[in-house]
Amino acid sequence: MVTDNASPAESGYVQPEIDVRALTEVLDGEYAGIRDLVRTNLTAYASVLEEAEELGIDAYRERVRDIVVEMAATGQTGMGFPGEFGGGGDIGASVAAFETLAFGDLSVLVKVGVQFGLFGGAILHLGTRRHHDAYLPDLITGRLMGCFAMTETGHGSNVQALGTVATYDAAAQEFVITTRGEGAGKDYIGNAARHAELAVVFAQLEVGGKGEGVHAFVVPVRDGGEVVPGVRIEDDGRKMGLNGVDNGRIRFDGVRVRREALLNRFADVTPDGVYESPIENPGRRFFTMLGTLVQGRVSVAGAGVGAAKVALTIATKYAVRRRQFAAAPSADEQLLLDYGLHQRRLLPLLARTYALHFAQDVVRTQLHDVFSGTEDDAHARRLLESRAAGTKALATWHATRAVQECREACGGAGYLSVNRFAALKADSDIFTTFEGDNHVLLQLVAKGLLTHYASEFEDLDQLGTVRHVASLAVETVLEKTSAHKLFERVRDLLPGGDEWDREAGLLDPEYQLAMVRFREEHMLAGVARRLKRGIDDRRDPGAVFSQVQDHVIALARAHVERLVLEAFTEKVRELPEGGNRTALGLLCDLFALSTIEADRAWFMEHGRLTVQRSKAISREVNDLCRKVRPLAVDLVDAWGIPSEMLRAPDLVG
Repeated sequence: MVTDNASPAESGYVQPEIDVRALTEVLDGEYAGIRDLVRTNLTAYASVLEEAEELGIDAYRERVRDIVVEMAATGQTGMGFPGEFGGGGDIGASVAAFETLAFGDLSVLVKVGVQFGLFGGAILHLGTRRHHDAYLPDLITGRLMGCFAMTETGHGSNVQALGTVATYDAAAQEFVITTRGEGAGKDYIGNAARHAELAVVFAQLEVGGKGEGVHAFVVPVRDGGEVVPGVRIEDDGRKMGLNGVDNGRIRFDGVRVRREALLNRFADVTPDGVYESPIENPGRRFFTMLGTLVQGRVSVAGAGVGAAKVALTIATKYAVRRRQFAAAPSADEQLLLDYGLHQRRLLPLLARTYALHFAQDVVRTQLHDVFSGTEDDAHARRLLESRAAGTKALATWHATRAVQECREACGGAGYLSVNRFAALKADSDIFTTFEGDNHVLLQLVAKGLLTHYASEFEDLDQLGTVRHVASLAVETVLEKTSAHKLFERVRDLLPGGDEWDREAGLLDPEYQLAMVRFREEHMLAGVARRLKRGIDDRRDPGAVFSQVQDHVIALARAHVERLVLEAFTEKVRELPEGGNRTALGLLCDLFALSTIEADRAWFMEHGRLTVQRSKAISREVNDLCRKVRPLAVDLVDAWGIPSEMLRAPDLVG
């Protein structure tokens, strides 16, 4: 292998040894028991990976449903529901189970997410005792199947503008659910085409001729397997992937449901037609309602990380078996993973997957603390919503990138369906757009940063955000002020004064953190300054925001990458001295420096990287790849993916 500097061995570097079992325990954390239960269930139903290709779409859907119901009987899928209804009473365990389930067939994963996360979660978090008693016991066991009817053909991310309407008829004490217009049909709804008996329907509530905003209702859509009168359901048909999930379109033509069908945790309608809510502000009420459904985004982020783990495990194991070309006529052909370029392709992705795993641990813990009441206040919920949105975006984009790179790294073998990449690509691609389009989610993250999580946060639409930023004190948005404060902070961390970024060691975690923190704060100040300048010039706020959206997205990504690096760094610091800590330290360095390297143009444009320093970072990334290479198989084995899930006999043996 040709290198541009000394190999680890030549520099006196001592290779650490990984205790795979102990590292798995670190990764599984407090939820090792539920993760092992899921691994056992995955192994028991491993045949579905082959059946997905062999069965017709109807049979495949039925098989997925059967597996979901049978898994429910083990307690795996009900961990997030209260114990009195047959659940496990632990939302953190529920998310951990979902993350682990992503090692297997992703149609099973999504079917579980729709039934227990979306449908069940809406009834749990938006409903009250009457709904819990009526539905949760059968829902948790899978005897009662349902769907989550929010998205419409004409409205996806813009939930406030949904076209389905629920009009209250006081004389009958019923709500009348109606689809108004072609764009108001519920679309892409999982479980709708075949299995759902009930739907949680999000609709504009009208009481006494007045609109009260979007609310959720429990609406029967089937009775004994037959679609009920007034409901029309169409099958979405074959999709790019996830064909074991029966997505469909639903339309309502004057469907009547009783007054108690309103999920009334945050608002209710009296029998005589008086609207009541403990939250007076409509905007705050709407965002509070949606905030209770944040578990879906946390779960999808974990599923994205899980899919990336499967792809990287297959590609890594293939790369230590497959040989290609010889360095000299008399030598054996080299293993793929001994090539510097192959290391560069796979190992930074491996490091980023570990980083996202530990970042996911943080957001899962925040979710558990908020919903268990340990830390449940408005500020904690806003932090959770922002972090969940950002982590979901970065994790699912990473999954898409990792699966594609790993497929290519396996050459023609990676193109065979038997080796899982076809299904991984097709089934995980939707992760970037369901539970929130990633670009929309990052705008949510940036909005929180720009408003400093102010109390106005819940009430601000896009234009409101711009106006609020314009009202901030000048010193909080001027770029030089923000940068100056940052310089003062980093001086306390590193020697060298204003030269900190040129004199600190590249492997110093405080240098790495300072770099990503500087980038985030500099971007935040720049975006706020540009917004304020546009408002001061009396330009249209919407046009001003539109012109800086690329900067807004860049800011949000920088913010989340900083959170990810902080989570990884903190985890490494927590571990006892030894081979596992050293190995994770290498991965943390690789993630940090490859992140800086990927955005080197920005750092150089803003005076934080010299040409020489930039080249040194690239050399260090190469060296870190060489150090990680002997550890790569142990690092992917530590994820604990059952061998039956890897399938890929041509690639992993």
